[in-house]
Amino acid sequence: HYPDSRSDANAARRRLAFDELFLMQLAVLDRKRQWQEDGRGVALHVDTPQVEAFLGSLPFSLTGAQAKALHEILDELRGDKPMSRLLQGDVGSGKTVVAASALLAAAFDGYQGALMAPTEILAEQHFATKCSLLGGQPYVPWGNQVVQVFESLLDRPIRVGPLIGAMRGKAKRNLQQLIREGGIDIVIGTHALIQKDVEFRDLALIIVDEQHRFGVMQRSALRQKGASPHLLVMTATPIPRTLA
Repeated sequence: HYPDSRSDANAARRRLAFDELFLMQLAVLDRKRQWQEDGRGVALHVDTPQVEAFLGSLPFSLTGAQAKALHEILDELRGDKPMSRLLQGDVGSGKTVVAASALLAAAFDGYQGALMAPTEILAEQHFATKCSLLGGQPYVPWGNQVVQVFESLLDRPIRVGPLIGAMRGKAKRNLQQLIREGGIDIVIGTHALIQKDVEFRDLALIIVDEQHRFGVMQRSALRQKGASPHLLVMTATPIPRTLA
């Protein structure tokens, strides 16, 4: 409280900052431990050849960082402890194709995946990008056809559907029924995903984009849609790098 010099004052301030970060990190690790111990995650049988076939269909090759991140994610998806991983990369660094590969790994094993974005515009962009990556088929806007079907990667179709707040009436009810019955493999949406009337049959993987724009309770509400699903959060903000 009464330092003898400016250097002593700076050292004390640095120690107080360390204490705050240290206690916060302990709390985060304790919450992660409790989450992993409270429920067993879905141990996915990751079909590596099918994932590689998808990657081989792309008009580009993964960078070293993308390949490393995807390898680590797929390894964790094979475990029965629910994954809790953050994927950090600058805008345009290719987080989307890594996320798409992980979602496909879940779909290949017969489970459902969900991607939640903070805005309808971003959710629409994700939906259009996933459709393009899966086969280059034309993107159909929300109002005309809400489900895209791709048959080239599996012995059964892969169905990708968008769920946003602006969707109304029969189209929304039909999509919710498909999600509930397992007729949709990958659901891409906004906060609409955490509404009470949205139920999944076999949700195994959740991806949250721009995770800093969602509250803790919102992310938790999406987790409750499945039995200890794996969680991947993505961000382009430099905060995680700064902390590291």
